[in-house]
Amino acid sequence: MSTLPKCPQCNSEFTYEDGSMYVCPECAHEWPQHTTAANSDTRVVRDAHGNELKDGDTITVIKDLKIKGSSSVVKVGTKVKNIRIVDGDHDIDCRIDGIGAMQLKSEFVKKV
Repeated sequence: MSTLPKCPQCNSEFTYEDGSMYVCPECAHEWPQHTTAANSDTRVVRDAHGNELKDGDTITVIKDLKIKGSSSVVKVGTKVKNIRIVDGDHDIDCRIDGIGAMQLKSEFVKKV
């Protein structure tokens, strides 16, 4: 029986080591073998309803958002999959279908 941990994202048992990282072959998620103290100091990002957001979550936009430098609008109810939490004024880095890569503020989204 393997002593490697299950994938934290998809709970797969087929993880393997690659250098200093664990890798899941099913969802391609990678995470470090040894956690550091810096990981415990990460800030918590919450959506408009107070739910904690994490990397890989799916969110929904709760307000029409105008895109700077464009006549496009991200409509209410737009679903965004596989977000990434980043530092800065705009907390969320994501890719929206039909629009492309962009950053969003967590106060305008809710977790699905």
